[in-house]
Amino acid sequence: MKQNSYSSLVISLDKKSEFIYTDEKLISRFQAGDERAYVELVNRYKDKLLNFVFQFLGDIEQAEDVVQDTMLRLYEKKHYYKEIAKFSTWIYTIARNLANTELRKRKRRKTTYLSQMSKEERQYEIPAVQDDVDQSLHNEFINDRIQSAINNLPEHFKLVIILRDIQELSYDDISNIVEVPLGTIKSRINRARIQLQAELQDLK
Repeated sequence: MKQNSYSSLVISLDKKSEFIYTDEKLISRFQAGDERAYVELVNRYKDKLLNFVFQFLGDIEQAEDVVQDTMLRLYEKKHYYKEIAKFSTWIYTIARNLANTELRKRKRRKTTYLSQMSKEERQYEIPAVQDDVDQSLHNEFINDRIQSAINNLPEHFKLVIILRDIQELSYDDISNIVEVPLGTIKSRINRARIQLQAELQDLK
């Protein structure tokens, strides 16, 4: 994990919240110089954002790095926030953009790797194994199938289904984060759910 100048703020304060302020009030206090408000925002959002980003990347260490970069952006760019938007929309948008950047880097690395492989290597596939598994492995299999089904969604479906069904954000918040009309968001979520149901119907 990266070490940044703001890290001591997070470490030095008790995680138990003493704040009853809204997110918008906290960012306002942070913009005015109250760094405890920053720590409270980190504590409120770090786990939510980690779950959100992990759904995209499927790698916990990379997800942690993206979340830390998101919090660093918050620390360094606090005055970029304007109260015309909800704070949650702003911070999720930052995390989404950083996650997309990481995905683009990953695709470039994969393309480079595949271009360097021989034809025989590219054609090789690991054979499927059909063994009896215990309940814990079965549950893991189901979770992996669900995660895989989500990952197989088109990006514009994947983003909204994660924000709605996993992060449980409102349709309005999702519309603001994705910058797409509300009606389009609802349509994408509905179509994503239909696609997931079709792909996972054998699990019923």
